[in-house]
Amino acid sequence: MVTLVGNVATAVEYRDTMAGAVARFRFAVTARRWDRERASWSDGPTSFYTVSAWRTLGANLAASVAVGEPLVVHGRLKVREDERDGQRKTFVDVDAFAVGHDLTRGTSAFRRTVRAEPRAGAGAEPGAEPGPGAGRGTEPGGGGGELTGHEARTGGAGGDTSGTGGAAGKRRDGRGVRGGRGVSEAVEDPWTAAAHQLVTAP
Repeated sequence: MVTLVGNVATAVEYRDTMAGAVARFRFAVTARRWDRERASWSDGPTSFYTVSAWRTLGANLAASVAVGEPLVVHGRLKVREDERDGQRKTFVDVDAFAVGHDLTRGTSAFRRTVRAEPRAGAGAEPGAEPGPGAGRGTEPGGGGGELTGHEARTGGAGGDTSGTGGAAGKRRDGRGVRGGRGVSEAVEDPWTAAAHQLVTAP
């Protein structure tokens, strides 16, 4: 990672690529040295870099930077070799992570960009928690609610049971209930009654 302080040498070229939008420009960095004999600062050799800024940084840079403006560029340094006109040449590139004006040379006004908000009601987000009542099963003929403790013991609201009545207090054979408590009266089997008569006959 390097941090360079210099001036914009060429106009910013902004274009779309397969990897995303990118802004490129040539950046001139001139070393400043203190001359003891003259007791003043003097310019040293100038180095040129190709700066690339991607996506949002590239769009903001293209809208904010002009030729000759002083900048501070922070990014990753890359050195590559290429053959041009039969000669091997070395090129130094910088993938910028942050770019700003050098405020030791002047002033700058900042304008924040506004990002688009996602549309409301576009659908539930992945991983969203289910709402109240989600995942509960529904009883046949019921309202989909859970059974209370009393209903669970007496067979549910309006349901038939084999031993005790429900909220309506009726058995499958249609007999009434005693005291309205949902407990059915005992029904004597006709075969059992006949057996009792045979046993008790004189």
